[in-house]
Amino acid sequence: MIWVAVIAALAAAGVIVYDRLRLRRTMHTMDKMLDDAIRGVFQPAHFDESRLSAVEAKLKQYLDASGTSAARLTEDRARVQGLIADISHQTKTPIANLLLYAGLLADKDLPDDCRGYVEQLTAQAEKLQFLIESMVKAGRLETGVIAVQPRPADVGALTQAAVQSALPEAERRSVQLSRLPAEVGACFDPKWTQEALGNLIDNAIKYTPAGGSVTVSVTPYELFCRIDVADTGPGIPEDEQGRIFERFYRSPTVRDAQGVGLGLYLAREIAAANGGYIKVTSRPGNGSTFSLFLPKMQ
Repeated sequence: MIWVAVIAALAAAGVIVYDRLRLRRTMHTMDKMLDDAIRGVFQPAHFDESRLSAVEAKLKQYLDASGTSAARLTEDRARVQGLIADISHQTKTPIANLLLYAGLLADKDLPDDCRGYVEQLTAQAEKLQFLIESMVKAGRLETGVIAVQPRPADVGALTQAAVQSALPEAERRSVQLSRLPAEVGACFDPKWTQEALGNLIDNAIKYTPAGGSVTVSVTPYELFCRIDVADTGPGIPEDEQGRIFERFYRSPTVRDAQGVGLGLYLAREIAAANGGYIKVTSRPGNGSTFSLFLPKMQ
């Protein structure tokens, strides 16, 4: 009886060891499968009735389907980008002519009602021009035609240039625009990041009533540098804060305000391309603060 028990125990131990070894081989095989899939060189190696062979077949089907979908998405994006570029090229001259003739009409001695029409014509032509330019920029960023190239740069110079560019519009709207000095560096593409920060500042000015203020400040952290654009506008409802960065999104409360809903979307895309991000803090009636985070220089 003792020998039987010993043999049974050895047999059980052998089964356990064999099962563990088989499980280890299976996990090693699956790990290699995933590594090959990541490198794009995966090919099924087991052609039998085992479960591992079935998993390989399904993984191959999934990768093929994903590759096809990615290729179609790339083709669709390229097609859309080409269409936008064609539209931009074909409309550039007509829009320029509209603005030219509207400017010539504005210099004439016109009745008051006609002058109002000319102002509307100019405003709509400028809006169309801005829309097309923004769509082209967004498309080029998304498809990688234009690459954001982060490098060590001065954040203080960035905020000064962005504020200086926005001052005329702030004065026209009777909004006080100020900047707190900063001496800190970060890693970003100066040209594109100035456009992103400029969009945040323009957005704040646009929705701040006359007599209000917009303040640009900088806070350095260990890993990131935060640029805040704080306004005294009406604020943003909480249920809309997650949507304001979507392409063409316009809040129902600001439908009548000038804009096409691309400024914040572009700012978010540029921030992400720099390795950073944008956050918004706002409460209705208490203004909004848009924070642009840029990675610090290592």
